[in-house]
Parts: sequence; C-alpha cells; structure tokens
Amino acid sequence: MSLHDELLELATTTARSAARLIESGAARGVEVAATKSSSVDVVTESDRSAERLIRRTLLDARPDDAVLGEEGDDQPGTSGVRWIVDPIDGTVNFLYGIPQYAVSIAAELDGEVVAGVVLNAATGTEYTATLGGPAHRDGVPIRVRATVPLGERLIGTGFSYEARQREVQAAALLRLLPRIRDIRRFGSCALDLCAVAQGSLDGYLEEGVNLWDHAAGGLVARSAGARVETARGVGGRLMVIAAPMGGFDEFRTAIAQAGYLAAPAS
Repeated sequence: MSLHDELLELATTTARSAARLIESGAARGVEVAATKSSSVDVVTESDRSAERLIRRTLLDARPDDAVLGEEGDDQPGTSGVRWIVDPIDGTVNFLYGIPQYAVSIAAELDGEVVAGVVLNAATGTEYTATLGGPAHRDGVPIRVRATVPLGERLIGTGFSYEARQREVQAAALLRLLPRIRDIRRFGSCALDLCAVAQGSLDGYLEEGVNLWDHAAGGLVARSAGARVETARGVGGRLMVIAAPMGGFDEFRTAIAQAGYLAAPAS
C-alpha cells in the first residue's frame, strides 16, 4: 500500500468515528457553544468534541504529523505530513437538522494535498480521493458533468456570515444570475465541491472559505475532472472557484465580469 493510500485509510476510518460521535450528539440535541466571526457563525460542542477525537486518533497513529484544525490550535510536526481538519463543515445545517454537513479530513505531504475524505455525517455518503487517482463516492468512481453552455449551468455558492460582505456578494450574484441556469446554496463548501465532482453541480464559487473547508473536497473535485482554483474575492478574502475543466475559463470570466473578484494590483 502506498503512503497516499495509507493516509486515506487513516483519514477515512477517523472520519467515520467522528461522524458517529457527531450523530450521537445530534440525537441528544444540538446547542451552540460559542460564536466566531459574527453572532450567526456558530460552534457547537459537537464541533469541539469531534475535532478532539480526530486529533487524538490521527496523532495516536502518526505522532510526528502536524495538524491544522478549525476548532483547535495548530499542532506542529516533523514527518512532512500535515492533516487539515474540519470536524463539521456546515455547522448551521447541523444546528437546524438539515442533513448537509460533513467531516472533512485531508492529508498534505510536503505542502501538497495527497489524500482526502469528505463524509456527510447525516447520510453516511462518503467521498474519497488520492492525488493522481480517481475520485469515489461510496467506493464507486465519479466524474464531473460534461461541460454545457454557461446559460445551462447550475452553480453552487455560499455567503459570508458578515453583513457587509453579504451585501457585496449579493450584488455580484444579481449580475451573475441572469447568465446561468440557477444558483443553489447548500451550506457546506466541502460537500459543494463533491457535488461538482459527481456532476450534480456545474460549478461552485464562494468567498470567505478557509483551507480546512476546501482541502479534501478540492482534491475530490480535481480527481473527478474539475479545475479548482483560489483567488482574492472583492471582499478581500479567499475565494474558491471550481468547475469541470472544459468550462472553467468561461465560468471564471463570468465571475470576474459579475464583480466577484478583487481588482488586480496595479
């Protein structure tokens, strides 16, 4: 077994354990433990307990690895492997009982993501990939949808939790919407990227995401035939853009024309 496969196996078994913990918490009732960027950007106790479980499991198996997680401090390492962890991507969905939230675990080797799993904790649907290999959903290979004209593309997106950034994003969306089939907002960056990978979205864009939101899902999407890039959004934060390879450039141009991207430095 290659190192990439070993890392994926560990990530997958760890994600399954975390998902079981999350669902047991959901059965007892979900409560907000804290807020982050605004009063509507929430953290639950399940976020915290799931990340503790993930960190402990990964480091018990590979104590020299580094860990970057959403809810905890960065853990340095010496092995060249860094785990990038989001215990619940889609916490607001989790809070409301909407079955669209995921455990996301990626393994980075010398700065490049080489293995990743995105596990929908509510449904059990599992997306996996390793660098250079195919993407899978529940063990079955998946591919992006064939490229269609821009006006026939269904696009996923997300919005900031900060009011001013939402205004800017909404204005750009109003300019993009007449040029595409429609917009969907599901509430999980990781799962939206996997939706591009399996062909249930023709593209995805969102400003304000973090590395732990898109590391694993981005690898799944690229492995399924998508192009995934990051750029600076008009609000000054990181934007992720994903679409099937053949239609990516046209999609990115439409995003820029709609005013989603920051102006190039002069």
